[in-house]
Amino acid sequence: MTESSALYQEVILDHNRRPRNFSVLPNATVEERGINPLCGDELTLYLRMDGDRIADASFQGTGCAISRASASMMTTLVKGKTRAEAEAMFERFRGLATGQAGVDDLPSSLHAFAGVARLPQRVKCAVLAWHTLHAALENGASDDGSMDEESGSDAQEPGSRPR
Repeated sequence: MTESSALYQEVILDHNRRPRNFSVLPNATVEERGINPLCGDELTLYLRMDGDRIADASFQGTGCAISRASASMMTTLVKGKTRAEAEAMFERFRGLATGQAGVDDLPSSLHAFAGVARLPQRVKCAVLAWHTLHAALENGASDDGSMDEESGSDAQEPGSRPR
């Protein structure tokens, strides 16, 4: 194991043992549930939107170390980002995790997931929180941060529960 691989493994283990933002967000404007039926990872993502900006983010759930670490890092990184910035980060992270892109333009903490592409069974674990974020931004809140009336319709993604 190279020195950088060992460091990245330690970053993932640290976020798994001590996940950041692991709580219910009491004033969330969006709540979205994500499930990976292949391995049993489940999480609920909470966002508080302030207009077009993610003012706060947290999560709760159960899952493997990769899934929890990914959710922990994601909730830390998207705070203060606009929808467009968060969506762009989602696309870049998905590219990294699937081997379609490198680490360019991603925060260095996410470089720890570069090796996931070599483990196809772990890709879904790494991207679960990110896909949940993507669904939350699509389904959850209107541009003013309030709940979009359509988000409670039958058209919403399965597991999506606006607050």
